[in-house]
Amino acid sequence: MGRIICCGLGPGDPDMMSVRADRTVRGARHVAYFRKKGRPGQARRIVEGMLAADVTEYPMEYPVTTEIAFDTPEYVQLLAGFYDEWAERLARLARAVDVVVLCEGDPYFYGSFMHLHMRLQGRVEIEVIAGIPGMVGCWNGVGQPIALGDDVTTVLMGTLAEDELERRMRDSDALVIMKTGRNLAKVRRALAAAGRLDDAWLVERGTMPGERVVRLAEIDAADCPYFAIVLVHGKGRHPDAAE
Repeated sequence: MGRIICCGLGPGDPDMMSVRADRTVRGARHVAYFRKKGRPGQARRIVEGMLAADVTEYPMEYPVTTEIAFDTPEYVQLLAGFYDEWAERLARLARAVDVVVLCEGDPYFYGSFMHLHMRLQGRVEIEVIAGIPGMVGCWNGVGQPIALGDDVTTVLMGTLAEDELERRMRDSDALVIMKTGRNLAKVRRALAAAGRLDDAWLVERGTMPGERVVRLAEIDAADCPYFAIVLVHGKGRHPDAAE
């Protein structure tokens, strides 16, 4: 019997992969990864030059990404069928060999593999290798502590309703806002309404070639690639402050 090994690759820079992840990737003979049709896939790009010459690759191409709204019945049906199909294919393959599934960041933190993970429970042995979450690489790029002392840190999705974003932005100290992309204008409006825009940073392609770290208030809201995170640092008690 083989296994399915989901390998967290970290934020994007191959040097930030764990020793265990590096060893697993280099020793893999069967490798699967998600990608948009016609694209190499970010996870595959991270391990370029690391795979064995005789590796067999299994690109798992999403049937849809941003072409239709993510909360429509059609989108849900297409993605569910996609994950069902690949769970079945990987389960059959893992009856005989180990299959390494590549995952950006940490698999258990909003990782796409989790949709397969729940479908594979009880069918095959699963191992998950932790990775540094992308947001960690991004806030290191800013060069400031994201949270101090008693700061409360909230991770938000840019896909949330604008009033929900604003409410949670007001209620937290440090903010990490993911899934920005087409939602950036909405995120900016919510930050402005919450009085947090001037403290917000946009980090594009954190730890990767072409990394850009800018004040969100200083750029055009339309100027945002897929791999971008918005950060607002907390201002809590400093370590050297009086108790």
